[in-house]
Amino acid sequence: MTLSITTSTLADGAIEISPRGEIDVENAYEIREAVGAQLSDASPGRIELNMQQVTFIDSVGISALVAAFQLAGVSGVKLVVTRPSRFAHRQLWVTGLLGLFGNPQPHEPQAYEDVVTTAGA
Repeated sequence: MTLSITTSTLADGAIEISPRGEIDVENAYEIREAVGAQLSDASPGRIELNMQQVTFIDSVGISALVAAFQLAGVSGVKLVVTRPSRFAHRQLWVTGLLGLFGNPQPHEPQAYEDVVTTAGA
């Protein structure tokens, strides 16, 4: 699976960067570049990395997140991880980086039964 990244502006003016797929040695630089692009285009008060659609992240991907965090910090912008997938959450926990990224809780996908019940109601 490849990596795709979407960017949007949240209601409070924060920038949300949402990677989807695998973040690994082949494409990890794209995360840092996405953050860098937002910092050069504007000066948001906060950047949120919504990682709910990240299915895999390796050590190079983790390093890219740290580099993006440092890049944002140099610009005076707070970078946090939001809604990490269970895999991404575990990787951040194992590496001791959860606190650095705002201590996000893992994203819990809605159970299929809840979706069917709500849709049928």
